[in-house]
Amino acid sequence: MRRAGSAAAAIACGSAGACLYLAATLGTPGGLVLVYMTQLPLFLAGLWLGTGAAALAGLTAALVLLAASDVLGAAVFAAVNAVPVALLVRQALLARRGSDGTVVWYPPGLLTAWLAALALAGIGAALLLLGGPEGLQSALRGVVAEVIDRLTQHPVADRDQTVELIAMVIPGMVAASWMIMLIANAALAQGLLARFGANWRPSPDLAGLDLPLWVPVALGLAAAAVVFGGTLRFIGINMLIALSVPFCLAGLAVLHAVARHMSHPALALVGFYMLAAVFGWPFLAIAVLGLLESWLGLRQRLASPGS
Repeated sequence: MRRAGSAAAAIACGSAGACLYLAATLGTPGGLVLVYMTQLPLFLAGLWLGTGAAALAGLTAALVLLAASDVLGAAVFAAVNAVPVALLVRQALLARRGSDGTVVWYPPGLLTAWLAALALAGIGAALLLLGGPEGLQSALRGVVAEVIDRLTQHPVADRDQTVELIAMVIPGMVAASWMIMLIANAALAQGLLARFGANWRPSPDLAGLDLPLWVPVALGLAAAAVVFGGTLRFIGINMLIALSVPFCLAGLAVLHAVARHMSHPALALVGFYMLAAVFGWPFLAIAVLGLLESWLGLRQRLASPGS
């Protein structure tokens, strides 16, 4: 596609992303679903046309939001959607020549690590902007208390404890939800492009996902912060929640590698995902499996002779 055509496609994708983002103003469940798909057009532009197209699509969406809302709305969109998508697309499209002359693409494990780093950076930015752990917790307690009071007509038993508990985990839950949203939109965009032969790079192999060492080290530091207590406990808990996502992906990598040795791998994987979608707890078990994989190398053990 020529440069003008690529620019026009990127602008169209950015405009579509802004429209999906503005669906939040509808105030309906359907509008919220559309908001979750905001990053899809941005990923489509980038994984189809390159990093420049992803950046142009994000800039276009931010400008549309600036015209439709205000500077703060455009800045939040850029920080939460446009910049992370452009950065992840840039990393995903990196490639080098191997010793045998084949193209080696940026590995999925390092992409996952970048995603985790962005999520942790978001938690850190929230801490800085709101005056540290105490300031952030205080702001969250006020918001949660107001929401509970509006939603309930009668006094809630142990209201203060409930507010404290919810406020304690909100940053990590938001970060984890954001990471899942990015992963889902990127995977959907890559799948759509691959379906029509328009993908820039081959789809990453989930079974080959290996997390770099700093991710389990960060998990260990977060666990130590929780044990230490005080304000560090708040930071540690939310780091643990956010880091559960990359370890869940690592666990799914083990699951996919094991499924390849089964007679009907697709059936086994579909069965697991249906079970996990209904009950939820299997994803926690998979995250634990991913933690074990990081330290024990389960895939290598399973692949060894006689395993």
